[in-house]
Amino acid sequence: MKTASHHEPRSPIVGVLGGGQLAQMLSQAATPLGITISILAPDLASVLPGLREGVVIGDWNDPETVVRFCQHVDVLTLENEFVPPACLNAVEASGVACFPTPASLRLIQDKWTQKRALLAAGVSVVACDEVKTPVDVAEFAHRHGWPVVLKRRHLGYDGKGNATLRSADEIPMAWKRLAGPDHGLYVEAFCPFDRELAVMVCRDVSGQTVTYPVVDTVQRDHICHIVRAPSQLAPDQVALARERAVAAVIAIGGVGCFGVEMFLTAEGEILVNELAPRVHNSGHYSIEACACSQFENHLRAVLGWPLGDARLRAPAAVMVNLLGQADGPGHPAGLAEALSVAGAHIHLYGKARSMPGRKMGHVTALGSTVEEAEAIAAAAARSLYFGRRPA
Repeated sequence: MKTASHHEPRSPIVGVLGGGQLAQMLSQAATPLGITISILAPDLASVLPGLREGVVIGDWNDPETVVRFCQHVDVLTLENEFVPPACLNAVEASGVACFPTPASLRLIQDKWTQKRALLAAGVSVVACDEVKTPVDVAEFAHRHGWPVVLKRRHLGYDGKGNATLRSADEIPMAWKRLAGPDHGLYVEAFCPFDRELAVMVCRDVSGQTVTYPVVDTVQRDHICHIVRAPSQLAPDQVALARERAVAAVIAIGGVGCFGVEMFLTAEGEILVNELAPRVHNSGHYSIEACACSQFENHLRAVLGWPLGDARLRAPAAVMVNLLGQADGPGHPAGLAEALSVAGAHIHLYGKARSMPGRKMGHVTALGSTVEEAEAIAAAAARSLYFGRRPA
C-alpha cells in the first residue's frame, strides 16, 4: 500500500470502482475522517450526482485503465464484485493494494468455487454440486430430492441467473434459459429455511475482525426489503451464526467489510448461503444504529487503520429498503409526509429514474424493541412513492 511521507501528512485517497449508492455512502463516511474518495466509472450516467465532481470515466474491465486510475490513489476497493480479477492483479503489480484482493474476488465471483472454499474450511452450506449436463441435474435431484435450484457460477445476483426446478421435466428449459452450454452451472438442494440471516464482518490486513449484529432479513422476489437488528435468535444460535460468518470471511481471505448471508433451517441448523465482498445492503442500518458504520469500518480496514466499534447504539434497529414502484422520476412523492415521522432516518440515493424493484433509498429507525423500530421505519417508507403514479 502506498503511504505518504511522514514529513508531508496528507489526506489518504481511496479509489472506488463504481459510482452507485454504495460508493456514495462510502464517500459520506470518508468526509469526517479526511479521506478523499476517487471514483472510476464506465460512464457519467452510472454515477450518482453527488459523486460526479472529479470522477474518472474509464473501463474498469481494462487493466491498463485501472492501473492509470490507481496512480493517484493509496488503495483500491470496489462497490460490486463483477470486476475482472486480472485488473486487480495488474493494480497489485503496480504497487497499489486493493481490497478485496484478486484471490478473494476470484473465489467470490465463481459461486461454485466459493462453496468449495467454504466446505474446505468446515463451513456448513446447502448441499450442492457442479453440473456439466442436464443429466447431472437429474442425478443430483435423485440423491437429494426435488425441488433443486440450478444456478450460474458467475454473474448471478438478486435472484438473476437462478432457476428453481420441481421436476425433471423443467430441466431442459432452465438449462437453455441459463445458457448451460455457455456458462458454468451448479445445482443446490432446495433449502426450506425458517428465516434468512445476515452478518457484516469487517476484517483488517492483520486478521483482526469485528462483527456487526446478526440480523434477520426479509427477502421478496430475491431483493432485501427489511433488515431487523438484532436477530431474534436464541443466544447460542447468534453465537454460531457469528462464528460461521467469521469463518466464511477467513476462508476466502477477506479484507474489508463482507456481507455474509445465511439460512436458519427448521431444525435449527445455520447454513452459509453466499458472501458479498463489499459493504452490503443488510448493513445499511449501521449508519445510524452502530457506533461505527460498515462504511467507516470498511475504509478503516482497507487503509490499515484500527477497526471501530460495531455494537448497536440502541436496543434495536430496523431498515426498510425503498424500491421503485413504477417507471418515472427518481425523486419520490410524499417526502414531506415521510419527514414528519419522528425517529425515521431517510436516505435517498438520488437516482434520476425509478424502475420497479430498483433500490432508490432506505429508511432506518432505532427503538427500544424491533417492533417499535419497524413501526417507525415502515410508516415513513409507506409515505414515499417512486415513479409516476397511475392516473
